[in-house]
Amino acid sequence: MINEEVFVAYGLDSKKVEIASLQNGLINSTWKIKNDDQYFILQKINQAIFKNPEAIASNIRLIADYLHSTDPEYLFVAPVKTRTGEEMVKTTTHNYFRLFPFVENSHTIATVEKPQQAFEAANKFGEFTKLLASFPVDKLQKTLPDFHNLTLRYQQFLDALQSENKDRLQQSTELIQLIEANKNIVDTYENILQNPSFKLRVTHHDTKISNVLFDNNNKGLCVIDLDTVMPGYFISDVGDMMRTYLSPVNEEEKDFSKIEVREDYFKSIWDGYMGQMNNELNEEEKQHFIYSGKFMIYMQALRFLTDHLNNDIYYGAKYEGQNFVRAENQIVLLQRLIEKEKSLQKMLDESAE
Repeated sequence: MINEEVFVAYGLDSKKVEIASLQNGLINSTWKIKNDDQYFILQKINQAIFKNPEAIASNIRLIADYLHSTDPEYLFVAPVKTRTGEEMVKTTTHNYFRLFPFVENSHTIATVEKPQQAFEAANKFGEFTKLLASFPVDKLQKTLPDFHNLTLRYQQFLDALQSENKDRLQQSTELIQLIEANKNIVDTYENILQNPSFKLRVTHHDTKISNVLFDNNNKGLCVIDLDTVMPGYFISDVGDMMRTYLSPVNEEEKDFSKIEVREDYFKSIWDGYMGQMNNELNEEEKQHFIYSGKFMIYMQALRFLTDHLNNDIYYGAKYEGQNFVRAENQIVLLQRLIEKEKSLQKMLDESAE
């Protein structure tokens, strides 16, 4: 439901605009709006996830102003301001809406189907971080505190082991053992937090392929959906690309034989991202490129299994055991990545020569 006051705030006549719901977003409600010959994207912020919408508006405004002064040619899709100059509308029912210009001759992709798509996306996420390399990252607010805090996620997993759901604990015995056997991934993350060689940067934190706009020639235009942009480490962005691009199937796949790590897609992520970030990342960070994938896949396995043990209170479940299947799926993907780690590292070493 779109409040009438939203249209008023933007100077739109609700009786004349054409509204079409878009279902590609998982968190926010999204519509495509036509007003005369102009198109816009309207979003309602999901406050169950984003507790402080003003923090999102502040971050995007700061980044937009910075890029406008340093790289005015860069395509940055900033929100349309209201008639009173605000980036969002807060309605009398305490909902938040924002309006974006629709970028003509652009489209998004739901699933990575070609290595070139992985390259383009990685290149655009790398470009975004590179252009903001000198941005004062401490000015950004954390829109999702502890979003990629692996230490916290592991502790939440340990807490879930005290669950009173004995059947689910028994069912998860092997998965629990595999999680514990790979705790070195948590240890490495904690070392990174203490290592000054790892720089806090402006990080997107949600680098799935659908958060990149492509042109009609399937070349990357820019990154979108900036709600999760916060201070972070490059492992979050690279890791999320590996988690969602490397395998031909996603975390919902029940046939684990279909899960694989496609080396040509891995190389495309490396080439695309490093095409922008090669001079920005130092050698120690580069040595953790493959670790990025382990970091993110392991963390997602943790989160799915934790939710399963907690009776699906966070993600919910469309069928009994869905989060258990998701956790198993991600552990298999982690194993596939670890199995190929040496060959992937050799590939990177050879490309650096």
